[in-house]
Amino acid sequence: MTKSKFKFLIVALFAIGLTLTSCGNKSNNSTQTEQSEKQGKEYTSAYVCPMHCEGSGSNEAGKCPVCGMDYVKNENHKKDGHKH
Repeated sequence: MTKSKFKFLIVALFAIGLTLTSCGNKSNNSTQTEQSEKQGKEYTSAYVCPMHCEGSGSNEAGKCPVCGMDYVKNENHKKDGHKH
């Protein structure tokens, strides 16, 4: 194997390792971020805005104060706050 082929092989292996490492970290962070973002009342109220506008959500049917859309029943809502 020539010296230039060996250098190319080392650089290619380093690039592949770096790519695999960085991609793995991104997927874990995005999952964690999505879960923490869905904790506000725009996701947890009995009635929510279909657009999940910040600060929207209510225990009664109505309209979103931010965008004016009708609230929809939140199928994931549990009256006591538990998901089981």
